[in-house]
Amino acid sequence: MALETEVKIKLENADLGRERLLAHGFLPIGPREFESNQLFDTPGQSLRSADQLIRLRRIGDRRILTFKGKSIGHEHKVREELETAIGDADVFEAILERLGYAPTWRYDKYRTEYHTPGEVGHALLDETPIGIFMELEGDADWIDKKAHQLGFSKRDYILQSYAWLFSEFCRERGIPMVPMTFVPPLGKTTLAS
Repeated sequence: MALETEVKIKLENADLGRERLLAHGFLPIGPREFESNQLFDTPGQSLRSADQLIRLRRIGDRRILTFKGKSIGHEHKVREELETAIGDADVFEAILERLGYAPTWRYDKYRTEYHTPGEVGHALLDETPIGIFMELEGDADWIDKKAHQLGFSKRDYILQSYAWLFSEFCRERGIPMVPMTFVPPLGKTTLAS
């Protein structure tokens, strides 16, 4: 079983996040990339009820299918994660629909991936319509060590998903749960404004 261990940390802005990562020895692995993520579930939301998800991610011309299992972590988010590249996202989406799954929620972000040479973990800088987040992924000790070096503590850790964070964002503002995209149907250029 492939387990993913991670935490999110809310940042003030992307520039400060980049500066802090670079100042502490993190190097970008690739360019800043736009991601569109589509979640799928049954009409009865059986995956959501079981704290699981199926996600189809589109990054440029790459397509990645992900299954995430139930979260088993308390201080860090730990869950099974299975990922594979797929060739034709439209065909795969049709297969999911034939199996009883339908698109449920979409979220977009810009992501830059960083690593520290010679270490296994990595940092992800996510620019979302509801704010800037850093994800630290690796084993729990590495996450805690790097968070401390970057000036954060366990009190800063966020273990919730972007779907949960966005649902809270909408609830606090009395707006409906819509796709979390940079061109929302609410008439603003960003939901965080």
